[in-house]
Amino acid sequence: MSVALNDNMNIATVQQLFNELFPFLKIEFFEKENRFNSVAIKKRIHSVQKKLMDYKISKDTPKEICIHPEMTVTELEKEFNALYKIHTQVFRRSGNIWLETTITDGWTLKEQNNQGEMITAQIANK
Repeated sequence: MSVALNDNMNIATVQQLFNELFPFLKIEFFEKENRFNSVAIKKRIHSVQKKLMDYKISKDTPKEICIHPEMTVTELEKEFNALYKIHTQVFRRSGNIWLETTITDGWTLKEQNNQGEMITAQIANK
């Protein structure tokens, strides 16, 4: 199963579709990192009604991103970075908290989701 995201979708819809496909993952969007005294500062995009096209780098780039379970987090983030002026971060559920997947970005979205499900089930059973 996969989902195609297009430029006319707002951030909230993208997050909802992603979470329906991967219930133990969530996707967040940040403004491109600003550098201040060599420290990267991420500012989360709170306006979830804005459309992806509002962040488009070029009108000539593709208008869809297809997300599928065998895609790695790195591939997903690179695809968003190539098309939009936003930074994408995937988080994995671990019980009641959400962890950034930075160390495991080479894992597929399916592997990330399965790991989140397994850890959350283990925590719930304790």
